[in-house]
Amino acid sequence: MRPPDTGCSEERLSEESAEELLRCICFKTGPPRRVGVEVEWLVHDPDRPSVPVPSERLAAAFDGIRTLPLASALTFEPGGQLELSSPPAGSLAECVDLTATDLRAVRAALRPAGLALAGYGLDPWQSPRRLLREPRYDAMERFLDRSGPAGRTMMCTSASVQVCLDAGEEEPGPLGFVRRWQLAHVLGAVLLAAFANSPVRQGRPTGWKSTRQAVWSALAPVRTTAPPLTADPRADWAAYVLDAPVMCVRRAEGPWQVPTGLTFRQWLRSGAPRPPARADLDYHLTTLFPPVRPRGHLELRMLDAQPGEDGWTVPLAVTTALFDDPEAAETVYRAVKPLAEAAGSLPAPQNPLWVTAARRGLADPDLRAAAVQCFGVALESLERTGAPDALAARVADFTERYVRRGRCPGDDLSPSPVAWEAAS
Repeated sequence: MRPPDTGCSEERLSEESAEELLRCICFKTGPPRRVGVEVEWLVHDPDRPSVPVPSERLAAAFDGIRTLPLASALTFEPGGQLELSSPPAGSLAECVDLTATDLRAVRAALRPAGLALAGYGLDPWQSPRRLLREPRYDAMERFLDRSGPAGRTMMCTSASVQVCLDAGEEEPGPLGFVRRWQLAHVLGAVLLAAFANSPVRQGRPTGWKSTRQAVWSALAPVRTTAPPLTADPRADWAAYVLDAPVMCVRRAEGPWQVPTGLTFRQWLRSGAPRPPARADLDYHLTTLFPPVRPRGHLELRMLDAQPGEDGWTVPLAVTTALFDDPEAAETVYRAVKPLAEAAGSLPAPQNPLWVTAARRGLADPDLRAAAVQCFGVALESLERTGAPDALAARVADFTERYVRRGRCPGDDLSPSPVAWEAAS
């Protein structure tokens, strides 16, 4: 849920209170029981996928979608991307069923308008075009423009599948929150490579399997890289948040302020341009974009949007299987950790392994070998934990079609708009 437009009326937040809040709210522990997914989609005219849809046509279609009785939260991104965020589900099967039902309703509502959802990590054809005019996005655009054009590309033409899992147990072990936090970063490059699906931008191959990840990496690193991985993720994350620059200072009226070089810690200490409140901290958290973001649960953000009506279910199933099954979690952690360690200590996504994953996908032999093992473990876990047969079959098909062949979904994407439509 988007935070309120201003926190001015709330009691001022102290530095000590902010640190305590971050420690308490970002890693809430308990046995992993819930799973969620956020699926972003490009919206296009299937008959003319390379032609921008007029904003009035999109707005009319979106007004109709807003009236649907959806279980998922519905939002629209600055460039007109559509996002569904599922409610926390008690099982993988429930999460898939809830989200798939909502997606069928959305697709049916778009059909009379001659529009369709397309699952790609980056729009293969469109230039960045911001449709939403709100103080939040005006300020974000001004801030991100300081580091070049990547910000507008990210805001307006990117889409992802974000898997959300419980942070984990307080106690050590495969399901402990420290291990799960480390596993998310160790395994992240393998998942990025396997599901890379954005090799084309503005009609031309880019040389990257995941151009979306390349765009994210081009943003200010202090905002998009992971914090240091130590034995105390709570302290690491609190420091990361407080030392990150403030994107904007919200105001009830008029444009939001966009300070230069003001960290949240400095804002807490100075109280200028106005004293920060709890709502400002909550908002600040939404402006940080590391590959894994703790929000009480873990939000894995490195996955490109996937093609087809149910392609999004494969990364959801694989990730859930590898995290929530203790046997699978321990196996893949031990298997992938040496590969991550060999790449050095730079944080993701600046780490060479992550760069290779985004550029080459599973064409890299080390990433391919790791992915083959991880997907094999995931399939065993899905069978062991009683996942729906149809879901396990989709994972098995993906494994044979892509993983074992050293390919990723982006390898199927041609710059031709006809081929793009066939793939979507």
